[in-house]
Amino acid sequence: MDFLELTRKRYACRKYRPDKVEKEKMDYILECARNAPSAVNFQPCRFMVVRSEGQKALLQKCYDREWFRTAPLYIVVCTDESVAWTRTSDGKNHADIDAAIAAEHICLAAADAGLGSCWVCNFDAERFRMIFRLPASVHPVVFIPLGYADGECDGVKDRKPVEELVTVL
Repeated sequence: MDFLELTRKRYACRKYRPDKVEKEKMDYILECARNAPSAVNFQPCRFMVVRSEGQKALLQKCYDREWFRTAPLYIVVCTDESVAWTRTSDGKNHADIDAAIAAEHICLAAADAGLGSCWVCNFDAERFRMIFRLPASVHPVVFIPLGYADGECDGVKDRKPVEELVTVL
């Protein structure tokens, strides 16, 4: 499959089968995340794989939705802002940008491996920090549930036409 086809295949999956995700697929996804570019190659992203029932229950306290509980595992993309690059002209720390790049690498790799995924940013970040005892410089950016889609998920993407999005100068 070419890259355009892969981008069309990836969508926000909100219903998962309970099947376990194979180690080989997880290794592939995490290697793709590890290879994501970061500003000045500082690599501030940290990845938490949450798969045990006890840890999943704790994570679900930070985002309590029925569909979310159907995922067999989650990857939490965090950043360590103390090692992220900061632009000198305006002090902009690029940790969140680096995390977004890595998160989308995870979602695209999951689609390539035949798995569903979804970005979840509307979670209680402070509660997560306390439950998982994150160091002060480490921040959760996105939860990504992963697993095999259960039936037809919402795979329809209504995209604006390119002419509405692009300005040629």
